[in-house]
Amino acid sequence: MKIICIGRNYAEHIAELGSEKPEEPVIFLKPDTSILLKKQPFFIPDFSNNVHYEVELLVKIKKVGKYIQEKFAHKYYDEIGLGIDFTARDLQSTLKKKGLPWEKSKCFDGSAVIGETWINKKEFSNLNNINFTLKKNDELVQQGNTEYMLWKIDEIIAYVSQFFTLKIGDVIFTGTPSGVGKVEPNDRLVGAIESSKIFDINIK
Repeated sequence: MKIICIGRNYAEHIAELGSEKPEEPVIFLKPDTSILLKKQPFFIPDFSNNVHYEVELLVKIKKVGKYIQEKFAHKYYDEIGLGIDFTARDLQSTLKKKGLPWEKSKCFDGSAVIGETWINKKEFSNLNNINFTLKKNDELVQQGNTEYMLWKIDEIIAYVSQFFTLKIGDVIFTGTPSGVGKVEPNDRLVGAIESSKIFDINIK
């Protein structure tokens, strides 16, 4: 499976990091080794002093596709999930300043949380109006809605499939809203879609 991530897909998050608004989706990949094992805590890596949480809505691909037209993209997924793209922000900043790739800051072991619960898309009346949240130690820190995506789910699938063949089981991280922040040992992160809790992660 591939983990395909979309960066800079919410205007307020772009602003909070002082980044430029892209003209097209920003894509990067995470290896399958980045997936945090089920029921395991997230261990802050020793190479970073500033790991950030980034909650994201996920889409699971259900059939093989290449050069998918946007009008047909809805046929390639049934399930919506939630996850975290953990980012070593200090390492990322250093690499970006040097003009180097920043996979080391995004793709390390355990950096991808994929919630165990998936929701059938038919349960949503409008895929472009899905609320999702992240709480840190019971405090709401991120609140997103797919309405505010610069590129919606079907647009992302159509765009990504120009470059990568999508296969069954691939997961797309659709971008994070504003409110990202640092994790500390003993933090607890709880993610929800609407009123349904999707994951509950402890930080070590």
